[in-house]
Amino acid sequence: MRYEKIIFVLYLLCFLIVAGTLAIFQPHFDTPPLYGNPPDEHAKYLIPRYIAEYGVLPTGFEEEVRLEGYGFSYGFYNVLPYIIQGYFMRLISLITDSELALLYAGRSVNILFGVFFSIIIYKLAQKLFADTRLRWLFCFLNLFLPQSLFIHTYVNTDSMALLSTAMIVYAWVGIYKDGYDRENIFFLSGGIIICALSYYNAYGFILSSILLFLNSFLEKNGKYDWKGMLKKGSMISLIVLIGIGWWFIRSYILYDGDLIGFRTRDEMAMLYGNPNYMNTYKERGFTVLQMFYMNDFFTKTFYSFIAGYGSLSIFANIWLYRFYLTFLAVCVSAYFLFRKGDKISAAFNWKWFFFHVNMVFCAVLPLLLLIYYAYSTDYQAQGRYLLPGLVPLMYYVTAGFEKIMGLRWISGRLKNAGFIMVYLFIFSCLFWMVYRVSLPVYLS
Repeated sequence: MRYEKIIFVLYLLCFLIVAGTLAIFQPHFDTPPLYGNPPDEHAKYLIPRYIAEYGVLPTGFEEEVRLEGYGFSYGFYNVLPYIIQGYFMRLISLITDSELALLYAGRSVNILFGVFFSIIIYKLAQKLFADTRLRWLFCFLNLFLPQSLFIHTYVNTDSMALLSTAMIVYAWVGIYKDGYDRENIFFLSGGIIICALSYYNAYGFILSSILLFLNSFLEKNGKYDWKGMLKKGSMISLIVLIGIGWWFIRSYILYDGDLIGFRTRDEMAMLYGNPNYMNTYKERGFTVLQMFYMNDFFTKTFYSFIAGYGSLSIFANIWLYRFYLTFLAVCVSAYFLFRKGDKISAAFNWKWFFFHVNMVFCAVLPLLLLIYYAYSTDYQAQGRYLLPGLVPLMYYVTAGFEKIMGLRWISGRLKNAGFIMVYLFIFSCLFWMVYRVSLPVYLS
């Protein structure tokens, strides 16, 4: 137990050191010809900067936060992360008027989200895996995937969305194992609230939460516990509605009944945007398959899901991506091909299949949404849009690795060597990407 605490402290320190390095050294605005700045941060930063200056939320109509060329602003999107960043920046502005200090203040909020994410992932690992080595593998895969860590180092809403997915999956597992105690209700309702107010690409977790909630009251004898469902459902619904209702009511009032603001956003784009910015593959008459072929879509997406820093301008050696592709593919395949060792399935008894259906759905949905938006709205072969599916994916990777290590011909000594090699692989990829590949670009 003492060693577990020491490893946990080192786990958090490693994250803080590496994330802090990126947050401090990566540039903010476009830096041609290397473009080392984080993707779209200069555009997203307008929202918390506005909040810091005026103390109120901007609407989507504010010219001050409008994106040149596109004609709309991030004020139409969910802004809970920006609110927290903006008011923290406003607090810092009482001490200093340095723009650099305000930028670091905004970025530090996402580093804090990353710390919360790392803690919840650790708590989730304790529920999922009995073997300590597997727990840490699950933690390292989620937190130290280079792109996952990168998302916690600059101003965006992705970081909070990733945190929300960890909270929701933690609640799912807790509910299946322990029922609807206070902790599980807190994590489920809290996760849904911050998911709803941070990032639409993660909304699959909200839908799956509803389905899994309804399924959890179906008893073994085929009867349905309507009383329990209504009691717990009304409690969770009330908490969620209080948490998110204000945002959608605000949108309804400001945007003439447009609850999520997308219709109004598109109208603003038509009114103020440059038509060349909206010249999509769909409008040009290409098919989705042609989009894939013309732009090497899946290769670019996979690379930037693993490690694509700057404005999709900083990549590692191709062998890093080949190693990750091989490792992920082998472990996920092992999970679904090997039957032995599926402890989660045994724990969930007859409900395990529905749980896994929803886990797979939440892992795959971000890819489907990325394809849809790339084709019809704004071509973006960016792997960071897939990160909402990270936690379910890494569960299957870790559980698949567990099945591989459970093969009879693998001795105890060989298992330990396998874990050590994978740990070294994860950390080597991260440190190489940050300190050997990215930092020289930032310092140049």
